[in-house]
Amino acid sequence: MASVHEYKRFENSIVRKLIHAVIIAGRGIVKALQATGRFLARRYTVVFVPHSEKRVFNLQITVFSMFLFLLVTGGIVGAFLWYGTSYNATQNVLANKDNRLKDAQASLDQLRDETALLLREARGFESALSGVLSALGSDLRNQRATGGDLAAFFNIRETPEGLLQEVDDVRRLSAYLSSAVGPVKELGAILNSQSILLTEIPSIWPVRGGLGHISMYFGQNINPFSGQPYIHKGIDISTYRSGDPVVSTADGQIVTIDYADDFGNYILIRHKHGYYTRYAHLLSSRVRLGQRVQQGDVIGYIGNTGLSTGPHLHYEIRIGSDVVDPYKYMNIRSGANRQGR
Repeated sequence: MASVHEYKRFENSIVRKLIHAVIIAGRGIVKALQATGRFLARRYTVVFVPHSEKRVFNLQITVFSMFLFLLVTGGIVGAFLWYGTSYNATQNVLANKDNRLKDAQASLDQLRDETALLLREARGFESALSGVLSALGSDLRNQRATGGDLAAFFNIRETPEGLLQEVDDVRRLSAYLSSAVGPVKELGAILNSQSILLTEIPSIWPVRGGLGHISMYFGQNINPFSGQPYIHKGIDISTYRSGDPVVSTADGQIVTIDYADDFGNYILIRHKHGYYTRYAHLLSSRVRLGQRVQQGDVIGYIGNTGLSTGPHLHYEIRIGSDVVDPYKYMNIRSGANRQGR
């Protein structure tokens, strides 16, 4: 029981001390607030003495009003400083955007120039394509007319609202090019078939690399041995030396490799569509009987065998049993008539 009473007494003592401390702290706070209030309420007199008048102006202010004035002044100054900083930052952002706008304008001007150049090139393409399609026939021309014509593209059309003229032009040009894919593909197929056909008929120069010149043409000539007029059934190509490669002028099959008194060593090749070619006065051949050769393959070498006045190639083209002028066939492939493998 004694210990319980002692604990109670100790507890009461602690409570009294805490209450006393709170009272003292409260009094201190009240005194501090009163002192602060008296300090802020302290009055000061500011005297203004004019030089031209005798009247003196008195202005009474308190510490609180001075503190409030300084606070408001500091706020105004801070606001101006913040506004100035924000204004400078905004000016920098606007300057950057203006530079970007100028760059975009320059890019747009360049796009307009490129678009104008593209349209000029498209006009040239339209003219060339029209000419080629006209030369190849009406089927492709009709397909082109239904698929879209660049002439319609160049007609004046109203630009949709909010859309740049250049963008609309590019879109319409893209649509035209898409429609032109079909005719161009068919054109490529036609040209490919023509190219295949030209490999099946004699159409290139018979000496590899375009060497030599024609020393005697097809038709009526003077026989160099008898001095009498006669019909020359081929053309003679001279390189002034033996050993230059002779090539097949079309795809075909070797049907004759032989020697004759007038032709010397000669080769006869059978081609498609009834064509035959003869290569005479050869030094030697490098093909075998029955072998299939392609246009441009080397079949032998220029020589001076048989009835000949010097190294040259006698070249003939026959259709069935009729001889034709080889020179006309040499000019079929313009720019390629003197090429071989």
